[in-house]
Amino acid sequence: MDHIFSKKISVGNGIHTVAIKDTIHIQGFQTCAGSAALSNTQEEQHHADIIEYLVKNNCSVVGKTNLHELAFGITGINHFTGTSINPKYPTLIPGGSSSGSAAAVAAGLVDFSIGTDTGGSIRMPATCCGVFGLKPTYGRVSRNGVLPEYSSLDCVGPFAAKIDLLTHAMTCIDPSFVAADVPKASPKFALLDVQADELIWNSIHSYLKACGLENLPKLSVTHFEEAYDAGMQIINYENYQAFHHLIDTDLLGTDVASRLKNAAKTSSTDVMQANQIREQFRHALDVILEQYDAVLLPTLPQLPPKLEDAENTAAFLNLTALVRPFNLSGHPAVSIPLETTAGQPVGLQMVTRHFNDPHLCAYAAYLVQAYTSNSKEM
Repeated sequence: MDHIFSKKISVGNGIHTVAIKDTIHIQGFQTCAGSAALSNTQEEQHHADIIEYLVKNNCSVVGKTNLHELAFGITGINHFTGTSINPKYPTLIPGGSSSGSAAAVAAGLVDFSIGTDTGGSIRMPATCCGVFGLKPTYGRVSRNGVLPEYSSLDCVGPFAAKIDLLTHAMTCIDPSFVAADVPKASPKFALLDVQADELIWNSIHSYLKACGLENLPKLSVTHFEEAYDAGMQIINYENYQAFHHLIDTDLLGTDVASRLKNAAKTSSTDVMQANQIREQFRHALDVILEQYDAVLLPTLPQLPPKLEDAENTAAFLNLTALVRPFNLSGHPAVSIPLETTAGQPVGLQMVTRHFNDPHLCAYAAYLVQAYTSNSKEM
């Protein structure tokens, strides 16, 4: 498929094929992060930790995938390397920043793929391309050997077309991950009361009804919108620290260069205030998750836009309104692919307690099995 892989490679000789976002170091290859400004960098001398884990766990890394430049955008549009085609919904954006990783799975090119998620960059393209995507608990999966070198938000995580492969991917990249059994009875779920288009909510309610989960309690969590804004402050500040030296190369794409220049306005005081919101929102969500196994909400507040309408990345940053808060809080979150009655992509996001990632996968598997079982009986 066009522009999904930035380069084909062969690392490891295992059963499962894997594609890797080109912000992750692979020995003997450049890490270009989809940017002309990094195209002359040296080949990496060492694998990132997760590449070592994948090889040890019987996986073959077959390619590096394309992305939104510097992983600093949500549409996946990249004029330097080319924009990954969305295999299932070719008129729509593939989503960013991990566009190629989501598209590679949607196209059936690999068993699973690896992306990164700083403000929704796994869950958003997962929804756009109609696959599963998991942002693990912050700090659970090693970021050693991942660009940017430091981030207080970014997580490495997997995409897969099936929930069992998503779970297996986590066992491959996280030595501490032990898969949990799928519950026999429904976990205790609640809906988060957030703003999303009626079409999105209708699709989610229809899916949950088919799962036998009608009339779930709907809850509000304090500081949700503030967490969205605070997350952007931290993303801007940390990305500027990591990449501002590339502005003077004049090799950055227009959208990323503009965003980096604007990010220079974010101060350490802004970050301090954002971290105060981080603690408040994290605590508010923890209180809810003491009472429920997981909370459910849409992944995106609206349908993904068409490629032809999405050139201005900044105009669509609201698409991350429901994903970025959980980067700030650090909670694990998975996106489950759904569709509207007209066949348009929708994501159902599920969030659970810190380091409860194995059960999060098991809860998602419960929904998939319940939906499949009940659909056959209807």
